[in-house]
Amino acid sequence: MRSLVFGILLLCQGCNLSDHGVAQSKLGKPSSLAEMEKLIDAPGPIEVESVNSADWTVPLAGLLNLKSAAAQEAHLTDHPEPIHVFAHVIRHPQFGTYLVDTGVSQQLIDDPGGQGVSWLVREVMPLDKMQIRRSTAQILKGIPGGIHGVFFTHLHVDHISGMPDIPGTVPLYVGRSESTQTSLQNAFVRGTTTRLLEGKAALQEWPFRLDEQNGLVVGDVVDIFGDGSAFAISAPGHTPGSTAYVLRTAKGPVLLTGDTCHTRWGWEHSVEPGSYTADQPTNRRSLLMLEELSRRHPAMEVRVGHQ
Repeated sequence: MRSLVFGILLLCQGCNLSDHGVAQSKLGKPSSLAEMEKLIDAPGPIEVESVNSADWTVPLAGLLNLKSAAAQEAHLTDHPEPIHVFAHVIRHPQFGTYLVDTGVSQQLIDDPGGQGVSWLVREVMPLDKMQIRRSTAQILKGIPGGIHGVFFTHLHVDHISGMPDIPGTVPLYVGRSESTQTSLQNAFVRGTTTRLLEGKAALQEWPFRLDEQNGLVVGDVVDIFGDGSAFAISAPGHTPGSTAYVLRTAKGPVLLTGDTCHTRWGWEHSVEPGSYTADQPTNRRSLLMLEELSRRHPAMEVRVGHQ
């Protein structure tokens, strides 16, 4: 097996995440943190329902940087950590209903190989420990008229595990460079990502700005519907195009961090993810940016990636 993995890496140095089609988003207009912050404390029209699609258990060392000063001071050690896999249902009275991430398809749990999950991913991703609570199909069944799109926080397998149930005509939105930036790590998941997206709509990238030297601009903002009700925020690091979302509801703003922060403890102690993250320094910058945003808006409800 080692020789096969080594061979894959040699053949795939600098792979992109998927060869699935990519286009610029037809939805959303460029904005800024300053413009967004002028609006978000006012009640808004969005309804947000965060659905626990599946319970799961994974190593804490993947979820938290256990080498951080805060983790060492707390004497945290690696252990199996219970988490959830969410799909967030957002409803706009004019523009319709969308998902943020997809939850988990029962089809994928029943037959991961048949749904495109490679043997290599199955070796390292403990799908047998994932317990469905409300499958993607069940979530969709409860949405009259269906969904108008999926807003991804990023394209890790656990965030696209509901794709077998997503109709091929549904628009898909993702952070800039999420599927196109190359890395060695992509060699392990490229086939699985491509298969899960097969037959689906092209990925539409949010129009985040790029810095010529540093790549995606941390904290760049897109006004999704153009009415100041929902915003996508570039939060790279966990993956190249990781995206957070701020949604204006009747009860105040809701922040969906995605996996910029997996755990509640990580959020409360400003600790970035561990081995599951691609670029820890950039991930930490994005995490601190989101934490500073929430401190400036005390009424903001924060929903982290997996707890």
